[in-house]
Amino acid sequence: MNTHEAKRVLETALICAQQPMPLRDMRTLFDEQVGADTVRTLLDELARDWQGRGVELVALASGWRFQSRPEMREYPDRLHPEKPPRYSRAAMETLAIIAYRQPVTRGDIEDIRGVTVSSQIIKQLEDRGWIEAIGYREAPGRPGLYATTRQFLDDLGLSSLDQLPVLEGPPSAAVFDPGTAGQSSLLDDIAQAALPLPESGLGSVPFDFVLLTDSVVDTPAPALTPASDDSTPAAHA
Repeated sequence: MNTHEAKRVLETALICAQQPMPLRDMRTLFDEQVGADTVRTLLDELARDWQGRGVELVALASGWRFQSRPEMREYPDRLHPEKPPRYSRAAMETLAIIAYRQPVTRGDIEDIRGVTVSSQIIKQLEDRGWIEAIGYREAPGRPGLYATTRQFLDDLGLSSLDQLPVLEGPPSAAVFDPGTAGQSSLLDDIAQAALPLPESGLGSVPFDFVLLTDSVVDTPAPALTPASDDSTPAAHA
């Protein structure tokens, strides 16, 4: 199979895929006969081929996919005019705290927000697939640690947490709207909801924690380091 044919196969598979496709699945298309570097080169070529069209090829946290460009999304949305679920300011702030300070406990979130976090908010975000418990802190009561998921990044159109917006500008009371996933306004809302975080001082408190999964946090926040050698977090993917 030559390069042109391989690119056609890859393009077809990506267009027909229902979910973002990881690199390992792409290699399966070619019975592992095409190396990862070659697949990445083909992906770069495909992305260039689709420049200037209404659809773009993007890399997300869980893989690659074709999606409509931000400036074109209002038109497909006319085919499905139902309103997406809307989330309260409290839910958006909770999500922002988890996104920027993960892994965190419910108590950490309450300390930062200054109010009690409803269990319904945590469940709502878990049901949506944006957060999950990844372990527990080695502290009295062994509280659960929460982090964002790859689904969260996919819905934002991001490939890593490093792409979250820098915290700057005035706070906003905008509502978190998943119907605008991947658009700058959504990212701005999350960043604005997280603006109080630098003053919280949470990042300076070391603690022990144990992770239950390696599928969520790519790299722990630098300040969240174990307080002793007894803690052995699992490696992250």
